[in-house]
Order: sequence, then structure tokens, then C-alpha cells
Amino acid sequence: MQQIINFIIRNKSFLLYLLLFSIALVFTVQSHSYHKSRFINSANFLSGGIYKSVNDINEYVNLKTQNLILQEENSELRSLMFSLSDTINHTYIDSTYSGISYKFTPAVVLKNSYSLNNNILLINKGSNDSIQQDFGVISSKGLVGIIDNTSNKYATVISILNTNSRISAKLKKSNHFGSLVWNAKSPRFIQLTEIPKIASIQKGDTIVTSGRSTIFPKNIPIGTIESFQLDNAKNYYTIHVQLFNDMTSIEHVYVIENKDTEELNTLINSTNE
Repeated sequence: MQQIINFIIRNKSFLLYLLLFSIALVFTVQSHSYHKSRFINSANFLSGGIYKSVNDINEYVNLKTQNLILQEENSELRSLMFSLSDTINHTYIDSTYSGISYKFTPAVVLKNSYSLNNNILLINKGSNDSIQQDFGVISSKGLVGIIDNTSNKYATVISILNTNSRISAKLKKSNHFGSLVWNAKSPRFIQLTEIPKIASIQKGDTIVTSGRSTIFPKNIPIGTIESFQLDNAKNYYTIHVQLFNDMTSIEHVYVIENKDTEELNTLINSTNE
């Protein structure tokens, strides 16, 4: 305390000057609108700059959390979109699939192979997250694959770049459908087979999922036609499809659960019997 008193005594002239200067500055700002506005603008600029810097740091620190939140929101929106689309657009969809509801679960790809004949992905969601075999997997750009095996916290995905993969797909503009396969030559291209000769095909046409299974909804994007040719019997086209997805850099995906699968399979099996 004595040191503070000694400091004030030693610097009393300077401290008095600061006090009088501050009082004069306050009176000047209060009595002149121009000075007042300039002072407020300067204060806002300074405080705004500080708050922006602090906010930028907080945003950077919380970036991972925000990405997870956005991914969860995207999953909810996708679930709602596909559930409503089949209900609303019942005039041009298969009645078998009218009103089907889908659940989308976000996941992160932990491992991804694309240079083998039978490529798989490993994701960070498993049976604890209600993930099961034969659930579909997509990304924000399109088709990725189908769940193969699950553990409590993880699951493997049969990539569309897998010679054992068979997925029903169609020409978006004409609804002619066939089987999506991979010839193991390039991760950028996949093949659509069994498209009948009568189908009208052009380079650049879009290929999407057909919705003719319980795994994927209709119209999940796959890619565009790069080239095509007739088979040896000249009855069916083999179409080379350039993928929308870059399968060499998949990071975030969505696992699709058809919530009506059990009911649909029971109905189909009973009809076949």
C-alpha cells in the first residue's frame, strides 16, 4: 500500500494531467456530435476486430464439432427428403415403394481401397449405431457401396469398385435399367450392363439408382455416360459410366436404412412362394 502511495506522490503531476485530459476528452466527445460519432465508430472498429479474432479462433477450434453437427443435419434432411419424395410423387413411382421411409446415418471413412479387384471401405459406425448388413452407403455426390460386415463400432462396405458388386441402376431420362458392375480397370469408371438395344442412349446422359431393391432409394446419382457399345449378340448395351464420386478420396458418407425392408421382404417372399 505504501508503494502505491509513493508512486502517486512521485507522479502526481503526470497523473493529474491524465485525469484532466480524460475529463476534457469526455466533455469534447459528449458536446460535439461529430467527435462522438467518430469515437463510437473507432470503438466499434476496435472491439469488432477483437471479437472477430476471438470468434475466428473459436470457430477453428470447434470446426470438427461443427462439421459433425452439419453432417447430422444433412442426414435428417436426406431422410425427410427421400421419405417425402416417394409419398408426394406417387404419380410416377412404383407403387411397391410408395411411402417408404429412410434413415440416414453419417459416418467417416477410416480406410478405403480402390486399386484392388475387390475393394472395401471401413467406416466408424457399427451395430451399436443400428448399422446392419445390406444397408446402402452414399456420399454427398452419389453411390458408394453396400454394408458387408459389422462389429459393435465399425462396419465394412463393399465398394462399387468391387468385381463382386451388383447394383440395380437405370438411365435417368428413360428408366431403362440394368446391373451396375466394375471391370477393375479404372476407379473413375464403372459399367452398366443389360440395357436393351431399344433404349435411347447419348453420351453425357445421367445414370442413377433404379429403386428396384430394398437397399437404395430411387435416383441416387451415380455418374454420366462416357461411352457405350452393343454386346456380341447386339441385343444389349454395355455402358461405361464416369462416376460423380472420386472414389479415391472418399471421407464422409451416409448409411441408408430402409425402415420398411422387413415388411417388403416378407411380402416379396410370400408372393414368390
